Amino acid sequence: METNNYLQILRDVKDVAFATVDANGMPHVRIIDIMIVENEKIYFCTSRGKDFHQQLLHNNHVAITGMNKNYQMVRVSGQAQRLENNAYWIDRIFEENSSMNDVYPGKSRYILDAFVIEEGEGEFFDLSVSPINRYSFSLNKKPITLKGFVISDACIGCGKCMRNCPQQCIVEGKPYEIIQEHCLHCGLCYENCPVKAIQRRKTI
Repeated sequence: METNNYLQILRDVKDVAFATVDANGMPHVRIIDIMIVENEKIYFCTSRGKDFHQQLLHNNHVAITGMNKNYQMVRVSGQAQRLENNAYWIDRIFEENSSMNDVYPGKSRYILDAFVIEEGEGEFFDLSVSPINRYSFSLNKKPITLKGFVISDACIGCGKCMRNCPQQCIVEGKPYEIIQEHCLHCGLCYENCPVKAIQRRKTI
C-alpha cells in the first residue's frame, strides 16, 4: 500500500492515541481525532487551553497509534507544526467533521489551533493474517529507521532460530535470513542464538 492508504486507516479509526512529553520530560497520552489525511500529511486540532497544546509548543515530537476492527495497527512518529491561516484550516476541519459543530458551536471553534504532521515515519502491523505482516513507511520521504533483527555471517547454520521462531519467518541459507515483513521483533532468535550471530538493527 501507499503511505496515504496507511494514513487513511488512522483517519477511518479517527479516535487514535497521541503521545507527547511535557516540560519535565514526562510522557502523556490521550485520544485525539484525525481530522484530515491528504498528500501524506495528518491534520488535527486542539484548543489553546489544553495541556496537549502547551506540550506541542514545548516539544512538537508526537507518536500516534490506532487499530481498526480488523486488528490492523498503524503507528506514526513525527513533528507537529501549528498551521498558519488557522481560521481556514479550522473551517475546513469542521466542514469535513460535522460533529465538531456540536462540541464547539458557532465562533467558539476558533479557540482551536490546527496542526499538521508533514514528515515522519510509520509502521503498519497486521495481526489478522498468519504469518503477521508489517511494513514501514515514510511521510514525505523522511528516512525510515530500520528495526528488528538480522542474521550476520557469523551464523553456523544450526537452525535453532528457524525452529523456535513463533511466526516461522526465518529461512535457511548462508547465513539464515529473517523475512522482515513477517517478523514480530520478539527477540527470541536473538536471545537463543548459540553464537550471537543475530544482531539488533536499532539500539534504543
